[in-house]
Amino acid sequence: MSEETVIEGAAAPDFELEATRDGKVRLSDLRGKLVVLYFYPRDDTPGCTQEGQEFRDRYPQFQELGAEVLGISRDSLASHEKFAAKQEFPFPLLADPDEAVCNAYGVMKEKNMYGKKVWSVERSTFVIDADGVIRHAHRKVKVDGHVDQVLEEVRGLAG
Repeated sequence: MSEETVIEGAAAPDFELEATRDGKVRLSDLRGKLVVLYFYPRDDTPGCTQEGQEFRDRYPQFQELGAEVLGISRDSLASHEKFAAKQEFPFPLLADPDEAVCNAYGVMKEKNMYGKKVWSVERSTFVIDADGVIRHAHRKVKVDGHVDQVLEEVRGLAG
């Protein structure tokens, strides 16, 4: 799969990953629920912390709409456990250290960091409907206002 195949209207690639809270999460086990799948570059960095906090603060609203929120990065499960505990995230963080799911969703990008080329996760969010179809795909996400936009999209899908 690639960015060109993981688009709105396409089936969301299934996966199973180690996760905080639940031990393991398999996307197909969440059929029947709306799923907000957000990919972020790194635990405990300013932008990723702000994004996670905004999902945390609006999590009850997502839950009321029957939606689950899942955060994914390449960090280890141990790193996720520390980050989730520190920020009191009520939703699971999924560890993708081998980048399999990041690659399946086409979110790995070459970035220029301080003049050096690095391979990193491009902040991206996918809103997946109860049938496992991607209804909204956001790439190159800017944190400010993003979670509110996603919440509105979920509201629209929840009817």
